Amino acid sequence: MSKYVLSVDQSTQGTKALLFDEQGELRRRADLPHRQIISDAGWVSHDPTEIYRNVLITARMVTEQAGISPNDIVCMGISNQRETSVAWNRGTGEPVCDAIVWQCARAADVCAEVEKTGIGETVRKRTGIPVSPYFPAAKLAWILRNVPEARHLADAHQLGMGTVDAWLVWKLTGAYKTDFSNASRTQLFNIHRLQWDSDICATFGIQTDDLPEVTASDAVFGMTDLDGLLSHPIPVCGVLGDSHAALFGHGCLGRGQTKASYGTGSSIMMNIGDEPVTSRNGLVTSLAWKYRDRVSYVMEGNINHTGAVITWLKDHLGLISSAAETEALARQANLADTTVLVPAFTGMGAPYWKSDAKALICGMSRTTGKSEIVRAALESIAFQICDVISAMEKDTGIPLSALRVDGGPTRNGFLMQFQSDLLNTAVSCPDAEELSGIGAAYMAGISAGVFSEKVLHTLHYRQFMPRMESKEQIRKREIWEDAVRRAL
Repeated sequence: MSKYVLSVDQSTQGTKALLFDEQGELRRRADLPHRQIISDAGWVSHDPTEIYRNVLITARMVTEQAGISPNDIVCMGISNQRETSVAWNRGTGEPVCDAIVWQCARAADVCAEVEKTGIGETVRKRTGIPVSPYFPAAKLAWILRNVPEARHLADAHQLGMGTVDAWLVWKLTGAYKTDFSNASRTQLFNIHRLQWDSDICATFGIQTDDLPEVTASDAVFGMTDLDGLLSHPIPVCGVLGDSHAALFGHGCLGRGQTKASYGTGSSIMMNIGDEPVTSRNGLVTSLAWKYRDRVSYVMEGNINHTGAVITWLKDHLGLISSAAETEALARQANLADTTVLVPAFTGMGAPYWKSDAKALICGMSRTTGKSEIVRAALESIAFQICDVISAMEKDTGIPLSALRVDGGPTRNGFLMQFQSDLLNTAVSCPDAEELSGIGAAYMAGISAGVFSEKVLHTLHYRQFMPRMESKEQIRKREIWEDAVRRAL
């Protein structure tokens, strides 16, 4: 009997189910989007029930497309959009409200109150994360304050709270668990003691006993039959936040190995080994994973708008009808044009952390047109990633030797070449895009004994090498830095 590994990548925009054979080759994928629920105030939400339903539907779709028996699937991995926060009734299994998406800043007032207590620096030192509405601690506190049912259930110790992985594990297996990578992104987890921090939880009005059990990323989280799709239950035995899963999928298990994921936003992540390093330059320190009974740490910078900038060009400006058009337009742009776009549509993330910054376009001339604006949008993605990596090198003392990348925008040759030019180092693009789903599959497959660790070295990469003259690189960086100062 052939053995297959099922991986579910639950991302900001939708849900993918991926099916891998015993050689670690991707055989099929199936995708479904979910609604982006945006209020008049700009709050961003998702329906947790819709997300879970799409997990079940895509799992069924991918097995049918592959023409295999569902019973040939022997284990399952999950990668998930991080920071998006879910609260549910553990008695009924129903959510008490829509999930608050990582992009949503509605909990800014909670963060302001926490900062006034003087605990902000303690939070940063213990969790590796500065106080920000980006992270689940404030989002869950907001739910407890504003959703009466949540408060009632919390008082009765029946409220489920956590990131999307915890919600899916609960619905699939009935186990109340999260993994180390996701826990470390909640701003409630002490990354030094490797446990929920009771002082910080209390500051946000959360009881540690009400949070999920934190489990190794390659542990067995529970058993599932995928709501009757399978005739027998299989283990969910690989769970990682999506960016951590991508790092694992790239095989970045060594200190200093770095990747950038280009999605709606971007995560730039460096493996810093088995000891945490505190950032002094606007980055965060998290756990990469607990794998084979060892924890690894990462330094990371998160950017709110990278791939979302291309979506903005299409859906709001109407300058393009598809992302595929951007490369040719950027190459047509006037080389002398100095237009810069700073996409601070919901403030700026790492390394600036300025939630009230406003987006701007500057440096235009009378001849600036569609091509120049599209080029500026693409360049803004590379500039932001370069800023994060510069901060990372200062914090760790580790010079970047190469950058591994993943995500839809990496298909854009102009963007990848410009990224290499700005960083003055090689940029390596794999022949696969689904690195988060791949990483979760590899973790689950290794855990279940389907794969050996050699599977981490099976991807094929094409490289972009720097070719921009240093004078031009400096000029470009100076123009960008001036624009950022204006936005801040």
